Amino acid sequence: MQSLNYEITTLENRIRVITETVNHVQFMSMGFWVGVGSRYENEQQWGITHFIEHMLFKGTDKRTAEQISGAVDAVGGQLNAFTSKENTCYYIKTLTEDFPLAVDVLSDMFLNSRFDNEEIAKEREVIIEEIKMYEDTPDDQVHDLMSANLWPEHPLGRAILGTEESIAAFNHDMLKDYMKQYYTGSNIVVSVVGNISHNQVVEAIREVLGGIPKGEPNQYMIADRAKPGVNCYYKEIAQSQICVAMPGVAKEDDRLFPLSILNTYLGGGMSARLVKKIREEEGLAYSVYSYNGSYTDTGAFVISVGTRPENCQRVIDIILEELDDVRQNGITQEELDKSFSQLKGSLYMGLETVNSRMNKLGRSMLIYDRVITPEENVNDLSKVTVEDVKSLADDMFRRENLQITVLGPVDEVKM
Repeated sequence: MQSLNYEITTLENRIRVITETVNHVQFMSMGFWVGVGSRYENEQQWGITHFIEHMLFKGTDKRTAEQISGAVDAVGGQLNAFTSKENTCYYIKTLTEDFPLAVDVLSDMFLNSRFDNEEIAKEREVIIEEIKMYEDTPDDQVHDLMSANLWPEHPLGRAILGTEESIAAFNHDMLKDYMKQYYTGSNIVVSVVGNISHNQVVEAIREVLGGIPKGEPNQYMIADRAKPGVNCYYKEIAQSQICVAMPGVAKEDDRLFPLSILNTYLGGGMSARLVKKIREEEGLAYSVYSYNGSYTDTGAFVISVGTRPENCQRVIDIILEELDDVRQNGITQEELDKSFSQLKGSLYMGLETVNSRMNKLGRSMLIYDRVITPEENVNDLSKVTVEDVKSLADDMFRRENLQITVLGPVDEVKM
């Protein structure tokens, strides 16, 4: 596939419609993106964004839950959704000839979901099971604990799913009121990629979603600087899960590009420095990786490792030693060039499918109100110098910045 070739139309109610026509396929992928996630919730609403995402599949005035899924299954389509800390997406993939059905199903869910109290009670139990599933998945749970340690008094520190106690209070009126407040035109992007024209999509979306009020861009509470510290959570499991985290960078911070190089160099693949040291040289872990979690106003850079409890302190010591070394000595030009090539390849290969392109366009429009192309990313990455990387490492990797979270049969670790 060629690089992104898109068209954008903003409807009268500020809904942005972005499409890319791909003529050599016979299908299309469509996402309804909403600029609301769990960070917009107050304490009484904890988990409500995710709960609404579930409830939109549970029946409308026109269709039962079975009829929603059955209509899409009947044409071989795929229908799903996800909630993050800053946005929600409902997406569908069908043959192009079934585009009218896809629009009808998604818009029906968006506009006419019943939020029946009996269904709410059932779905509450489903989400409690989802919460229990995460509690039985330590390599996921440790990241929620880490976020709570980084932002202890902010919604970014709270799990997206909520708690059994918080979701127990949800009812029809609460869900409707929350959706009315946040699901407005100013906060919605419709992204479509496939063998379909831009005008066809615009007219269809205008017809079904044109009556949604404009509203104003959603507002959230600004996050405090991430908190440092060491926290151990005792749990009888076979492995200890470790997160070494520190303040990262926000989505539109220029330092995102040297951090992307640094992240790739340290934990972005089997040849990354921490993977080679911890897994290949020392044999202390199977899973070793790093990532930068960027939000609109803040971020966290995280190194994650799973290891046997008796190896926990040794793994942490290695991570700290490696961070100290990068902080003091930086990386070489050869290492920078290798990381750049790896990022460049992943950026382009990440756009191989209509689903991935739909995600790229929708997320970019929702976050930046414009499309950031892979060419633009590559150009910015190509300007990063070894001095940029060392300067960032010197600022980020100081011991006083670090937040270490351990989940497993370990009582104490030292920084």
